Amino acid sequence: MEEEILCNIEFVKLNNDIVARVQSDLGGPREYKALSFEEVLEQLVSDLQEEFESI
Repeated sequence: MEEEILCNIEFVKLNNDIVARVQSDLGGPREYKALSFEEVLEQLVSDLQEEFESI
């Protein structure tokens, strides 16, 4: 079975914000920013679910 990378995700902390930097072939590069990890993760998961439902 061949593996295929669907996206790369990087989490960083900038001042008081948590930032998720995402790169995918379908959606391109983008960032999600929130005050908590849970908030940024909710944004990220929601968008990725929509993006990859078409695969």
